[in-house]
Amino acid sequence: MANAAALTAQRPDHNTDAGLRLRRVRERLDLKFRDVEQASQALAERHGNPEFVVLISRLSEIESRGTVPSIYRLYSLCCIYRLNMSEVLGWYGAGLENMAADGAMVRLGKTHAIDFPADPSTELMMPISLNPGIDLNKTLFLSEVVQRWGKLPLALVGGIDYRRFRYGFVGTQDWAMHPLVPAGSLLVIDEGKRRIQTAGWVSQATRPIYFLEHRDGFYCRWCSLTDGLMSLIPHPASDAPVLNFKYPGEIEIVGQVVGLAISLDPEPPRRSRT
Repeated sequence: MANAAALTAQRPDHNTDAGLRLRRVRERLDLKFRDVEQASQALAERHGNPEFVVLISRLSEIESRGTVPSIYRLYSLCCIYRLNMSEVLGWYGAGLENMAADGAMVRLGKTHAIDFPADPSTELMMPISLNPGIDLNKTLFLSEVVQRWGKLPLALVGGIDYRRFRYGFVGTQDWAMHPLVPAGSLLVIDEGKRRIQTAGWVSQATRPIYFLEHRDGFYCRWCSLTDGLMSLIPHPASDAPVLNFKYPGEIEIVGQVVGLAISLDPEPPRRSRT
């Protein structure tokens, strides 16, 4: 409780500021409290849910006292004021652009898919000016050569269409593909590549890896398919077993793993892996 009180004391007053912003928008639109209430009642009737109603008394508290609206009332206000709800959530200190980074703080042992929305307008801090004369063929410490950092839209980085991909995370206790894909790896998954490739690779490093969904969870494995039976094959350096499922029926191919990011300081594998 003491920690919670300390955080509350240190927290900037997002709620009051957000309420003032909502008030300014309402006034610019020349809307009275009664106009907003009546519009929200129409939304509530449309959705068959009274939670969408923003009563005059509650709107006054939101604007002047920093009362946080429920998700339904916030939705109503954004519809009435023609506001981007994602942006308004940011006014309250809960911007959706932080979800991926905040979610990464929570370590999950099981392999899972990541369903945070891939927004092509999302910006990324990138080095946009480097010291002249550096040799990019050599390994270097990036912080020493970057002259200027700036925000670039993710959609412009490398010409990659990030909406095309899904993302997965190898659980911190999933060592089945170690050391090729260590536990804790972030996976880039191409949903357009769902057909199991049965040949054509020249080494383990180039054999296609697939991300799969089963009713019990997700798997990141090599795969083989024979007579309606799919085998999920772990890396031979692990002691994980080969798993067999009926296909189709028991397991679904989400897509092929086409990229990954790994931690250079992972937890050591546990010999009791399953």
